[in-house]
Amino acid sequence: METTTTKQDYKEIIDSQKQSFKKRAVQSDEQGAFVTDNYHDLKELRLFSALIPEELGGLGMAYPEMCRLLKTIAQYCGSTALAFSMHQHLVATAVWKYKHKNVGETTLRKIAEKQLVLVSTGARDWLGSNGEMTRTEGGYFLSAKKHFASQSIAGDIAITSAPFLNEKNEWKVLHFPVPLNTEGVSILDDWNVMGMRGTGSHGIAFENVFVPENAIALERSRDEFHPVWNVVLTVAMPLIMSVYVGIAERAMEIAIVKGKNYGRNQEHMRYCIGKLNNKLVAARTQWKAMYALANNFDFSIDKDNTVLMLSLKTNVAEACKQTVSDAMESIGGQSFYKKNELERLFRDVQAASFHPLPKWNQYAFTGERLLSE
Repeated sequence: METTTTKQDYKEIIDSQKQSFKKRAVQSDEQGAFVTDNYHDLKELRLFSALIPEELGGLGMAYPEMCRLLKTIAQYCGSTALAFSMHQHLVATAVWKYKHKNVGETTLRKIAEKQLVLVSTGARDWLGSNGEMTRTEGGYFLSAKKHFASQSIAGDIAITSAPFLNEKNEWKVLHFPVPLNTEGVSILDDWNVMGMRGTGSHGIAFENVFVPENAIALERSRDEFHPVWNVVLTVAMPLIMSVYVGIAERAMEIAIVKGKNYGRNQEHMRYCIGKLNNKLVAARTQWKAMYALANNFDFSIDKDNTVLMLSLKTNVAEACKQTVSDAMESIGGQSFYKKNELERLFRDVQAASFHPLPKWNQYAFTGERLLSE
């Protein structure tokens, strides 16, 4: 396979993979198995370093292009796109730090050279994190279980955190990477779910894992919002929501194709498709507003952007879910059969609700900040 992918030709290359991706999407969903072969293809194309600047060995792909790439992949295999987005949002955070803080060059070069897969454990951690860290000579011992760790089954490095009670009796949260081949790290066999079954989002168990002092990238107060989240959320949410917009677009495509020949609903079909399109327009428009906020990494830490980003994330998630639901409604009971792709899309799109922040948490977070101004 050709490995000279550039940021200009990704669409053509991914489109050339669509038949194999679609076939594997069915297989991975039926078996609950990770999309290993799709990941192999993405590595061959060096897309795990697509966002990394060219001077560091990456492809230098623009941020909006990565959003569109994820959307395209999702139209063929939602699980592949979602797992891949989890790696990309960690890379995007590192690229922002490199561009604005001039740190992380070595890590980015290593990712590009070896096509390393980064695994986030942050979805369930949020402000408080979980687990236990204890002091030892030269560092800490970590014990924790981290769930919803997408692509952990194929990962190389976990980007994680854990609470620590320091010498002043103050609760802190420490952030650090842990290579997944470290002694004491194991991948749990616990990913048996309704949708996104091919993402390999198994939990990770850390049992007395040594974390050296020099691996600590950030120390922050526990249960308090830290400016780092302004960066992470700004680059992460547009990438992740790109996946669900892609799923919604595919659902509408199916509804239109099948709706043209669906005799039972012809009297109402134009209304169904018109309503469906309105919801998809809402999803697309607000998704574009999300990646516009990221501004191709040219943004400053801004709490107002974070509030807006999280509100847009909720709106996009709800619009995508409604789009797929409306697509099923438009073509009736045939969409209920597992042989219809819409059935899988419906299950996959439900995962949109569970990325940070879930809807009710986002409402409370946003409302608290607006009321405090």
